[in-house]
Amino acid sequence: MEILREEIINRLEIQLKAQKTDVNDRHNDRHIQNSKPESFQELEPSSRKELGEMPSQKPKRIAEPLKAYPLPLVLRACPQIADYSTGGRVESWRELMAAAVLVRSMLGVSPSAYQGACEVLGPENAAIAVACILERAEHINSPGGYLRDLTRKAARGEFGLGPMLMAALRANGGAGKRSA
Repeated sequence: MEILREEIINRLEIQLKAQKTDVNDRHNDRHIQNSKPESFQELEPSSRKELGEMPSQKPKRIAEPLKAYPLPLVLRACPQIADYSTGGRVESWRELMAAAVLVRSMLGVSPSAYQGACEVLGPENAAIAVACILERAEHINSPGGYLRDLTRKAARGEFGLGPMLMAALRANGGAGKRSA
């Protein structure tokens, strides 16, 4: 288990370093072709929107920029994520991100879907999104497809984590069992 934890932490560090050096690549709108397009489809069933169906109404844009939320608030809203952390506690953002990678895998979210969320939302906010998805996992048919949809909406400025996090907080009675 310790080896898995170390591998997850190493991959997160590599991912963070790559994001810092490749920030300009995102702004250049490069096209990256996926040589295995079927790989994420096996994990994540496609919705009609993903297949190109245009929505009937133009969604409203959320004006709020993506921002960081206090870790204790995230843990009150999403207490289940701590079960996937070393020692059953999350005491830092790094531990939350490591737990989110484990949860991502458990929920069947493809690495590319999570990577896309990290690129658009930022690694901390992607971890928050995964924690929120975990809280509602029994109500979500395709966690990977859901995360991809949230990522696309965030890229268009149509999604913010605030409402999702507040809904999770309300669903958990406003107070979780664990805190940082």
